[in-house]
Amino acid sequence: MNWFSHIGKQASRLSSLELFRYIGPGFFVTVGFIDPGNWVTNVAAGSQFGYSLLWVVTLSTAILIVVQHNAAHLGIVTGLCLSEAASRYFKPWLRVLMLGSAMIACIATALAELLGAAIGLNMLTGLPLVVGAVFSAVFSAWMLFSKKYQRLEKWIMGFVSLIGMAFIFEICLADVSWIQTTVGWVKPVFPIGSLTVIMGVLGAVVMPHNIFLHSEVIQSRQWNAQGDNVIQKQLKYEFLDTLTGMGIGWAINSAMIIMAAAVFYKNGIVVNELPQVTRTLEPLFGAGSATIFALGLLFAGLSSSVTAAMAGGSVFAGIFIEPFDIGDPHSRTGLMITLVGALAAIMLLSDPFKGILWSQIALSLQLPLTIIPLILLTSSKRVMGGYANKRFGRVVLWIVGLLVIGLNVALLVDMSR
Repeated sequence: MNWFSHIGKQASRLSSLELFRYIGPGFFVTVGFIDPGNWVTNVAAGSQFGYSLLWVVTLSTAILIVVQHNAAHLGIVTGLCLSEAASRYFKPWLRVLMLGSAMIACIATALAELLGAAIGLNMLTGLPLVVGAVFSAVFSAWMLFSKKYQRLEKWIMGFVSLIGMAFIFEICLADVSWIQTTVGWVKPVFPIGSLTVIMGVLGAVVMPHNIFLHSEVIQSRQWNAQGDNVIQKQLKYEFLDTLTGMGIGWAINSAMIIMAAAVFYKNGIVVNELPQVTRTLEPLFGAGSATIFALGLLFAGLSSSVTAAMAGGSVFAGIFIEPFDIGDPHSRTGLMITLVGALAAIMLLSDPFKGILWSQIALSLQLPLTIIPLILLTSSKRVMGGYANKRFGRVVLWIVGLLVIGLNVALLVDMSR
């Protein structure tokens, strides 16, 4: 069965109650691309370039839907997460390159998450950043050591809802140009000096750790062991879950840029640090707006640090061809490498805002090392059997992969000048 086939027809047959039973993995992944890294890149995009870079969120979300659905496709059909499949089917040199760089990407992601939560805490309480980052790391470890996937999903859905409401509140206060917003969503432009921010937004949306995490959460349910009928049913449910979760993520990311464009760009303010946002919002819209922004940032950092740590545990366990299991030493080791590595990097940063921005650019540079191997796996009949990607699916995936590579090459050329 082609993973693009009959989606619309199948979707129309699903009852709302039946669909609700399967919503979860997509929302679990959604929180990864509304994290503090997205806050930094989106606020930078909106404050520096107004509404003109909204198209990057649209393009990145479209890429994300294709890639995340393909990662889930792998987990449903094989019962393996991406890291396990790579360890089982790839040669050692490719495994080392792919999974070693993926662990670095998980650390870079966790850096942004922990630091974002710490900045939120600092805005609200004055707590030093390092102390706030340690608190956030302990919170993430506690969440993973004490909860199961399904219960974590409910926490994550709650956090996503709170973050969304925070930005709805901010946009309602701002004087938004909806004409410029609509044009910005669909018209690609490359303002002078924007490429670094564009790639930061891309890396913050299409995050490597999320690709690994989605396949992990899906494979944990072991639907592949229940026969073809169950596999086919889950493929259609999963697509709707992914589409719903990514659509909400697109709306929240757009809201961040819109808010920054309407408040900062309009007033000639270039944001260089997240606390600057609250200092600007408060005199314009009152103390409530600044508090809501800080709370949203805190919730985003805490929830996404959980998923980043879990992704690190999944990648590391997969090296030993094992699924993520918090009771297993390999999963715990990967989790601790991710959190401790991120904390160590945070202590070395002199500029938290730039540190988060460059961590997202690093994620963009790693993306080809995740996407291309994923395409090879899901297009292989040896791996996927009759569920291997058909010609149309392969063409779409390779276009996505080559587009990501091309944008990264453009970034490297721009940086070398």
